[in-house]
Amino acid sequence: MSIIAWILIGLLAGAIAKALMPGRDPGGCLITMLIGIVGGLLGGWLGKVIFGVHSIKGFFHLSTWIAAVVGSVIVLAIYRLIAGRRTR
Repeated sequence: MSIIAWILIGLLAGAIAKALMPGRDPGGCLITMLIGIVGGLLGGWLGKVIFGVHSIKGFFHLSTWIAAVVGSVIVLAIYRLIAGRRTR
């Protein structure tokens, strides 16, 4: 059940990451949602590995959202580096 929750959180975290890192992206809304899902899962995994916390404490818990947004920002930055090189 925790993976499904991270996917839902990731959808919203992708939009938050896009708002924190404005700019032109080669992808549209679908890419932003996928980045959010991957970032949410990455954030959950990093929180578990680095800090030893359970994969999800609660949907409305602040640490859950911070982990998902940080993971989404990381994935968005990597995506921009890779996609930016391809379009030039």
